[in-house]
Amino acid sequence: MERKEGKIVKAINLIMKIFWIFVIGSVFGFVIEMLYATIYTRTLVIRQGLIYGPFVQVYGMGAVAYYFLIRKFKEPKEAFFAGMIMGGVLEYLCSFFQEILFGTISWDYSNRFLSLNGRTCLLYCVYWGIIALLFLKIIYPWLKNIEPLIYKRSVRIITVFLMIFMTFDITISVLAASRQQERHDNIPPKNDLDVFLDKAYPDELLDRIYNNKREIE
Repeated sequence: MERKEGKIVKAINLIMKIFWIFVIGSVFGFVIEMLYATIYTRTLVIRQGLIYGPFVQVYGMGAVAYYFLIRKFKEPKEAFFAGMIMGGVLEYLCSFFQEILFGTISWDYSNRFLSLNGRTCLLYCVYWGIIALLFLKIIYPWLKNIEPLIYKRSVRIITVFLMIFMTFDITISVLAASRQQERHDNIPPKNDLDVFLDKAYPDELLDRIYNNKREIE
């Protein structure tokens, strides 16, 4: 019985840790995207991956992938090349599924050197490799230091509420984006949910939030 309870506690702790890595990675991605776009355009640009909050979830997923794989490498060179491959694959898949599900893309590297269907390219794979090095040398040691804080009762309570919020945020973001694609295809609302989405999340709002996306012709 005690062994079973111990396994359950370990599983819960792992879920909490992975969740916080995802959140921290998503916020990190938001900051990186904002700085990059602001420097590139010379104007303040806010880029979000979800409707509510400073999150870019592709970076959060990358952080989780790095946690499981990159932290196992001892040599920086190995971590760099593994990060390049992992980041490139993740970026490609996110772009692919965004196009399939919503008929849009948020980046296009077609004009970049060694681009793969415009979804990823050598330069951005190098960026992912650099982030992998930062994760191995700076971020992962920092995460290990703050890990005990995650298991405190007060933080557990915050985690539960944040999980509920993130579940809502991801769900409403997906529903709103899907409904926007239906509007563009001239599909009228089929139920009360569609009516709500049309009123609460019109094209003007979504286009302002996802200001770097474009439709596939």
